[in-house]
Amino acid sequence: MAMKAGSGDELNAEINVTPFVDVVLVLLIIFMVTAPFLQGGLQIDLPKVAASGLDVHDGLIISVRRDLTLAVGQTIVTTAKFEDALKRARASERPVFLKADQAVPYGTIVETIARLRRAGVTQLGLVTEPPPTRSAR
Repeated sequence: MAMKAGSGDELNAEINVTPFVDVVLVLLIIFMVTAPFLQGGLQIDLPKVAASGLDVHDGLIISVRRDLTLAVGQTIVTTAKFEDALKRARASERPVFLKADQAVPYGTIVETIARLRRAGVTQLGLVTEPPPTRSAR
């Protein structure tokens, strides 16, 4: 039996990219939803100050909690191993943001900043929260 040209039994060599695009879009949505949760840091009661906001997603967050424990990113470290943790996190190569509880003594914050400077940090930002807004009556 001879095949006629255009009979519909010919092979189609085109790649169907529709399922690939669907999977990529689903993954994009998943990453967009989960990305804000990845850089949350530790729960700290930040001072309320009216200042313009910083984008802390590209930097390393250093936290000083109320009980004076230090954290580099999500990892709690002792004061003796603070500089080593900064080197492992490559703090000198990217922006660093300091989050300190408002109950932490000023001397502890200054000492932490000095230790960050000794570790080679050149880009340092202090993280605050905006004051509560008053509702109009």
